[in-house]
Amino acid sequence: MSKVKPVVARTPEALAQILGLSPADAREWQVRYALLKHLKEIVRKRKITHAAIAERAGTSRTRVTAILNDRLENVSSDLLIRILGSLGYSVRVTVSRTDSAA
Repeated sequence: MSKVKPVVARTPEALAQILGLSPADAREWQVRYALLKHLKEIVRKRKITHAAIAERAGTSRTRVTAILNDRLENVSSDLLIRILGSLGYSVRVTVSRTDSAA
């Protein structure tokens, strides 16, 4: 049996590269996880139930629970923004050119 050598990624960019994500997919992934990080912090501080979040955001409790358990497959940034908005938060987006852009 061969040994599996662990791979360590020290940055989100390195992890995206290891996973074979395109630069655009990697950036989208980073945005969704940044939104999720803020959402989890808000839920923790406010001690709001998943059911209450779901009702406010117009989605299911099961989906909210999945999102808060880091399962973002088939979860758009739009949904995360809608959930944050339903909790009284706004999302600000900035666009800037990266050095690697042609």
